[in-house]
Amino acid sequence: MTKTVELRPADILPEVGSVTLHELWLCLKAGVYDFRRAPAFGLFFSAVYVLGGFAMLWLGAGHVTWTLATALGFPLAAPFAAVGLYEVSRRLEAGLPLVWSEVLGVVWAERGRQIPWVGAIIVFYFLFWTFLAHMIFALFMGLSAITNISDSFALFLGPDGLRMIAVEMVVGGLLAFLLFSLTVVSLPLLLDKEVDFVTAMILSVRVVSANLFVMLVWAGLIALMTLAALLPWFLGLMVVLPVLGHATWHLYRRALYEPY
Repeated sequence: MTKTVELRPADILPEVGSVTLHELWLCLKAGVYDFRRAPAFGLFFSAVYVLGGFAMLWLGAGHVTWTLATALGFPLAAPFAAVGLYEVSRRLEAGLPLVWSEVLGVVWAERGRQIPWVGAIIVFYFLFWTFLAHMIFALFMGLSAITNISDSFALFLGPDGLRMIAVEMVVGGLLAFLLFSLTVVSLPLLLDKEVDFVTAMILSVRVVSANLFVMLVWAGLIALMTLAALLPWFLGLMVVLPVLGHATWHLYRRALYEPY
């Protein structure tokens, strides 16, 4: 006798909506509000990023193996911390109780769904950018790349060095925005709906293309706020990351809406 297994059907995909700058501001305010309502959860999940930063700084300093291990392991864990923040905002929005065992249970359950695939893609993305950055360095610096420059930045202040820095920044910015486009609403969507990660990423790119200027502003805000938070020994991330994580959930809810 053949045994049949019932699979959960895929949810109906939400439709792409428009987001204004005013709504972006409202999302940011909502992120602050959610953090203030559940600060313990925000501090707990942001600690993953802060401790990861310290791990890469302390363990990786001067050791290529440790640097590679921590840098590759971090993108695999970071999406789960983000999912924790989204789940807190989802529960606050739905009026559900914030119970540690339930929130952490949702995060733990994601290991068997689509989030690990997103983490794997981020790892491959990181490896590609590392290879590309080294290739750009070699193309511009040529034979000078093998000289001893550990005690001087003079090499980088020359014509070739300045051109290399400019190209690295442009290429890095483009790749960073592409990764932003792939993940900005796909991660909260994967928590909220039963969809595959490829579909979620395609939908995320569609949201960005339909709201390009607003999403450019949002990407810029994330970069500036994160950079400012990194300066005091990563400690600013304890506040900035929960706010951005909660705000991203509200941005997802405004950028995608349920079809009738």
